Amino acid sequence: MTEINWWIMKSEPDVYGIKDLEREGLTLWDGIRNYQARNFMRQMKINDKAFFYHSNCKPPGIAGLMKVTKTRLIDPTQFDPKSKYFDPKSTKNAPRWDCVQLQYLGEYNQLLSLEDLRNSYTPEDLSLLRKGNRLSIVPITKDIADSLSIKLGKLNKAKS
Repeated sequence: MTEINWWIMKSEPDVYGIKDLEREGLTLWDGIRNYQARNFMRQMKINDKAFFYHSNCKPPGIAGLMKVTKTRLIDPTQFDPKSKYFDPKSTKNAPRWDCVQLQYLGEYNQLLSLEDLRNSYTPEDLSLLRKGNRLSIVPITKDIADSLSIKLGKLNKAKS
């Protein structure tokens, strides 16, 4: 059995939050326009897990959990001139941007805030905490994922 990788993926809750993912069940994680974040997405495998982090809100923090269900998909927003993620240099024959499909696994009873993360981890442990880090996708180790899971506690799972 292949070991899964763990990630933190950030989104602004007023743009797309954990409640949106809960309602939809599955989503394309599109609109990523940073090459390093895109390259992290390219490393993802089916069944990898990602903590859903609400950013640019008060308070920011980890709100839920998702699972990668499809990888290396072409991000359709790069071709849509009406999209804010439109890339005129990207073509259907040579697309620049990928995305993954994610499945809602649940929302935590309580948000694990950025302040809580700073009080529990170092920037070396959790790159999300590094000064100047603006990446929307960052890898984390299994040990950190296990520790976060313990701190986050009960996961309210998707309704069947």
